[in-house]
Formats: sequence, C-alpha cells, structure tokens
Amino acid sequence: MNVLPADPVMADYERTRAVFDWRRERSRLAELPDGGVNMGYECVDRHLREGHGEHVALRCVARDGSVRPVTYARLAQDSSRFAHLLDALGVGPGERVFTLLGRRYELFTTVLGTLRAGRVVCPLFTAFGPEPIALRMELGDATVLVTTRESYERKVAPIRSRLPRLRHVLLLDLDGDPPADTLALPALTASAPKTYDVGPTASADLALLHFTSGTTGTPKGAMHVHEAVLAHRVTAACALDLREGDVFWCTADPGWVTGMSYGVVAPLALGVTTVVDEGDFGPARWYGILSDQHVTVWYTAPTALRMLMRAAPRDGALPTERYDLSSLRFAASVGEPLNPEVVHWGRRALGLPVHDTWWQTETGAIMIANFAADPVRPGSMGRPVPGVEAAVLACGEDGRAAIDEGHVRLLRQPGAQGELALRAGWPSMFRGYLHEPRRYESCFADGWYLTGDLVSRDADGWFWFVGRADDVIKSAGHLIGPFEVESALMEHPAVAEAGVIGRPDPLAGAIVKAFVLLRPDVHAGAELRRELHAFGRRRLGPAVAPREIEFVEDLPHTRSGKVMRRLLRARELGLPEGDVSTLETREPSGTPDTTAKGS
Repeated sequence: MNVLPADPVMADYERTRAVFDWRRERSRLAELPDGGVNMGYECVDRHLREGHGEHVALRCVARDGSVRPVTYARLAQDSSRFAHLLDALGVGPGERVFTLLGRRYELFTTVLGTLRAGRVVCPLFTAFGPEPIALRMELGDATVLVTTRESYERKVAPIRSRLPRLRHVLLLDLDGDPPADTLALPALTASAPKTYDVGPTASADLALLHFTSGTTGTPKGAMHVHEAVLAHRVTAACALDLREGDVFWCTADPGWVTGMSYGVVAPLALGVTTVVDEGDFGPARWYGILSDQHVTVWYTAPTALRMLMRAAPRDGALPTERYDLSSLRFAASVGEPLNPEVVHWGRRALGLPVHDTWWQTETGAIMIANFAADPVRPGSMGRPVPGVEAAVLACGEDGRAAIDEGHVRLLRQPGAQGELALRAGWPSMFRGYLHEPRRYESCFADGWYLTGDLVSRDADGWFWFVGRADDVIKSAGHLIGPFEVESALMEHPAVAEAGVIGRPDPLAGAIVKAFVLLRPDVHAGAELRRELHAFGRRRLGPAVAPREIEFVEDLPHTRSGKVMRRLLRARELGLPEGDVSTLETREPSGTPDTTAKGS
C-alpha cells in the first residue's frame, strides 16, 4: 500500500528533521497528468491505479453494532457517482458543497466525490442549531447542502429563506417524497456512472473550508488547498505512527477539522483501514470497538479520555482485564492540552501512554507532537514535526508577540514564556480567511504565523503549553497558565475536571479562581475545599495555587471538548458571553459530544 516508510519513522528525530524536504515528499504524491494535485485522487484513485482496490478502506460500525466493510473500489464507485451528480446539477469548480452529516458512509462518498470533482467541501457539525448553520452557510456562499431529512426539517428549513445562493439540498433519506425544494440523493446517484476522471487541479486550488469560532466576532472561514494532503500524509505517518496494515480510529466528528483531516483524508491517503462509528459515546461501546475491530492506532480527545477515567467500574478492574486491547499500539489526543494524569491513566488502563499533539484549524495538520519513538513527557506538547519550524516569541503587555517595525524577537532561553509561532510555508497552512484578507494578514509577522498560544520550550526542545494569550492570568507580577493549575487539581483523587480563570483583584491585579467538578459520590463541602486549597499550595506554591475554589455541577465545554474559560470568566464577571455557537449541548440521546477537534 501507499504508506510512508515507517522504520523507524521518528526514531532519530534530529536526523529526520535534518534530511526532511517537502519537495522530496511531494514526489510521493500521485500527480495528475497536468502536474497538479487533487486531494480526492490521493484518497481513492491512486489506490485503484496501484492495484489495491479490494483493500478495506472503511469499517462502518452501525448504531446496532453491525459492521459493514467498504473497499477502496466501492468507495471509488460511490464517490464517482456523487462527482457526476455535481456536474449534472451545474455546480461549478470552486463552488461550495456543505455537509451536515455525522460519522456515516455517505459523508465519505460526498466529501471524496466533491474533492475529485474540484468543488469545495465545507463540513458542518450536526449538533449546531439553525442560527450557527445559517451564519456559516451565509458566510461560505453555500451552493449545495447534503444532509438528512430530519436535520433539514429541524435546522435548515426554518432558515432556508436566508440562503438565496443555496441551489440544491440533497437528502439521504429514501422514505416518502422529499420536502419541497429538496432532492432525494439516492435516486439521483443510482444511475450515475461508477467511474470518474479527475480533471486538472492546481495544488493551490481551494479544497476545504473550515469555520472556526472567534472569541467574540463572527466565525472565521479558514481556507485550505489540495496540496494540504501532503501534510496530512506526512504527519499521519510521523506523528500518529500510521503504517501499512493499520486499523485506525479517529473519534472526531467530521464537522471539525480533525474529523476531516485525520478522520477522512489522512488515513485514506495512506491506504489504511479506518473505523467509522455511527453511534454515541459510551465506555462499553468504545472499549468494544477498540477490541472487536482490533484498532492499532487511536486518535481521540482528552475530554473523552477523562470521561473514560470517570467511568471506571466500582470493582477497580482495568479495561485490559475486560477487553482485548492487545492490538492497540499507539494512542494520541488532540483538541486541548492533555493533562499529565490522563497520560498516567493510559499507562495503567490501556497498557500504553497517550501522546499529545498540537495543531489548529489554521495549521490544517499536526504541527507539534509526542512521537512514538520518544518517551512521553507528561504535560508536554512535544516537538515540531519534520518540515515545521516553531519558535517562542517575546510578548508585549497584551500577551501577544511584540512586533517592532515589522520584526519579532525570538526567545531562545530554556523556560522563557512567549507566543508560539510557526515559520510560514508548510503545505497545509491556511491560505486565507474567506472574505477577510486583513484578518488573515494580522496572523503573520516577519515570516511567522502567530498562533495566539503561549508556551515555553525546555532545553531539549520540547514545548509546554501555558495557555491562550487571552486566558493567561497576571497575578502580582506572575504570569499563570490556567492549564498548569487545572492539571495540578486533577491530580487530587476527588477532582474529575477543573476550569481556571483570573478574577480581577484591586491589589494583585487578578487572583486565580478554580471551578471544580468532582468525581461521582464525592461530597462537596468546606472540608474538601480546605483540602484542595492546601493541595494546590503544595503542588504549585502559594503564588500560583487557586485563591478561590467553587464546586460546580458542570463545566461549559465547546463541542470539541475544551473548557470554555472565557465563558466562565464572562459569567463570573457579568460580561457578554460572545459567540456561543460551539458551546456543547445535549443531543436527544443525552450524550455530550466528546470528539476531537483541532486545537
């Protein structure tokens, strides 16, 4: 199969970085006759061309637990039918095809058919309500929407009048006549040709449009091009240790960048088998999938791992005692910083540590990771992947990189805190914010992409997350990262999760306040609060430990699992809450979304 060399992918980190060359890696792509690159061609056509059409591309696990294997040949046929349908509907090159679909087979045929046809994929998260959907489809100039009848009637029909450019709504359901102004997708594709010739595609042609929420303003449409598939391939091999013959499970919802980059594109581009679970989160279900599907590489979110930690059986039995997890070789997380306690839990419960990775919607692919060949340093983001240069920049009073006449200053001293920056130019770097060129330009200075995350780097080159620039607490002259405080509190056996903010104080400027969610059956009282105060001071010192602790029944999360500190801060101080379209809500099943999203 078409996989990158895996022996040993990152065993010699410095040598790998020294000899790595994006141009050489690009030669591994199956270039089109015109010299271009098409993301969909990389995921489908090349495998058929190389004689691997009968290899299983997907194992689709239905809600009832039944499993449907899908070969690359079948995936090619069904995505070809969708590509032909776009041609027949008059959808032009570069026009936007929105998906409002969960983890299901039709999502893959829609995405790959759209990419192969040279149109643009714009995924939406299925738990969004009508307003977030309308806003993103308006901003994204939606031409086509593919969804289910239920989602259309509940969430799209009420706002259809706001979308005059939306020409086609394609519904998956076969039952009954489709609602007015919609089309039944299965009937349209049933007679379409099973093969499709991918046309000329320039490497810089737009392929994916991902919306990421701003703190207060409208969502930003991050634009990614077909050449991004090169970074997807390289990082899946070196950061996720994907190899020939692997069974890969990425739990991320396809409405987020992780679910698209590593749930769809990367594993298919490498030709491995991907598990697609249509069901909701549940400890027994997830452990069962890891066991029954013989998953070898697992990519998930810290929030999901913490929920598995909380769901430990009362008899104390480890998952490895109840499920056969012997196939699992590598586990990694994304979406928010990985607490050290989760790493240690992974060693005990799974038999192997969890490796943190760091990236953003704007980076398009993993930029910093803990590699399989390295011992995990709990709490560290890891080191940059080959082909990526990362630096720590000196900051000004606002906590962002200080820019002096267009130039920035690099901090080289180990342990110095500053803004994380990446040297611009890697293949999956976003190429703009849709319709917002100035907003895009403000993300760069002196040849560096400014991430907005504050970090430090140790003497060995490992990076350590401090916090978002607007989350860091300035207290009595100290810069305190909330992640450090949250991780320390989670080491206490009574604490399930914590969210930390700075509360304004006339003397210190701000004091550290922690909102603490306790484990089940733990009593919240004054004695426990005193115990946690003392525990924090011992672990962190009096200058960093929380001065105030409030016990809560729940913490606000984004649907990708991050604690929304800005929402905690807004509610504490009575400030406007800003954009809450990504706030986690409960679906009818009562199960919160725990899937991973790019950081």
